[in-house]
Amino acid sequence: MDFSLIIESFPTYLQGLWTTVWLVGLALVIGLCVSIPLAVARNSANYAFSLPSWGFIYFFRGTPLLVQLYLIYYGMDQFFPVKDTLWENAWFCALVAFILNTSAYTAEIIRGAINGLPKGEVEAAKAYGMSKFMTYRRIILPSALRRALPAYSNEVIFMLHGSAVAGIVTIMDLTGAARLVNSRYYAPFESFLTAGLFYMALTFMILWCFKVAEKRFLAYLRPLS
Repeated sequence: MDFSLIIESFPTYLQGLWTTVWLVGLALVIGLCVSIPLAVARNSANYAFSLPSWGFIYFFRGTPLLVQLYLIYYGMDQFFPVKDTLWENAWFCALVAFILNTSAYTAEIIRGAINGLPKGEVEAAKAYGMSKFMTYRRIILPSALRRALPAYSNEVIFMLHGSAVAGIVTIMDLTGAARLVNSRYYAPFESFLTAGLFYMALTFMILWCFKVAEKRFLAYLRPLS
């Protein structure tokens, strides 16, 4: 194993690490904001809200992320000219694909957390005379988002690992950096092993952050003894 190759290529990996972190982080933040109204609409008794959200969720859950990225990256110019717009940038197409994908999965996680909410909490809100909007804002969503933390941590990790497809559309993320190093030195073991170690380090950091968050926000669910 040639460690000098890894040290020499370290700036390339750091650039790929930064691209991966901001691309995945921004997609997760925007996707979470999109997923909350999606989950509420999915649970609605009104078919005008539930059916479109159902179709959106199951389209993006039922197709691979790579296919979604290809459809956006190569297919947008079939509907409108993309020249001199954000759509001609590979990073923007990847960001949109990641947002749509993670929002669909996160919406289903939040919907499950809402459905798993104890009925007594909702009944207590009704007894206090809260409106449906206020019940969602003060009772249902805060409790559901807390209970969704363990499942959502898996989605964050899956999104991080799934972001490796961004390198296919010329984005210099961690996988793209590994492919570049491999093309320069023809050292597939060293180049992809280094990228894998970066991904593993990010995964452990995410797990630690969510463990701290669960300890803080789910403390009331732990038994007293």
